[in-house]
Amino acid sequence: MPDPAMTERQKKWFATVQANLEAKTGRPLAVWVDILKGCPETRPKAQAAWLKATHGIGANHAAMILDAARPTDTLGWSDAEGLRAALWAEPRSLAALEAVERIAAGLEDVVVSQRKGYTAFSRVVQFAAMRPLKGGGARLGLKLDPDGSDRLAAPSRSESWSERLTAVVDLDGPGAANAGLAVLFARAAENGRSAGSD
Repeated sequence: MPDPAMTERQKKWFATVQANLEAKTGRPLAVWVDILKGCPETRPKAQAAWLKATHGIGANHAAMILDAARPTDTLGWSDAEGLRAALWAEPRSLAALEAVERIAAGLEDVVVSQRKGYTAFSRVVQFAAMRPLKGGGARLGLKLDPDGSDRLAAPSRSESWSERLTAVVDLDGPGAANAGLAVLFARAAENGRSAGSD
């Protein structure tokens, strides 16, 4: 499951999760993939719930099993380009992402990685994530105090990215990724240098 667009900490975490699967269950990943074939559910969320209810498998191990069981012709963690193309199909949203990526490129040690529902920005830990909004534009989550700027707000709903990202800003297009946003992004990136709180 690990891909080259991960921090060393993230790669180590994934390796630990995989090693712990067999140690905790006595079964290697390939056996769990075979067990999953007997699951009556077809949706990934329901399959993860079945693994937990039937076999006591936690969320991280379930995600690893589901990823390994996914047909090779579907998008998975290892297909960052395919995930990106599927997620960022709307041109204005994509332009906003590209503008933020240009800001990220001006900072040292930033790892950009693609997930199914968002694009993540990390150093030691994830400090920012971005997802498209319906109708164009994008939402950027940052590892900042939302009271630190008039431009920031507290998230109005739970996002699928790291709970460390406690502030959001909606971008209506690439022009919103201006000098002011670059300052906020750089502050969040500094907070991404350690796992500690802001």
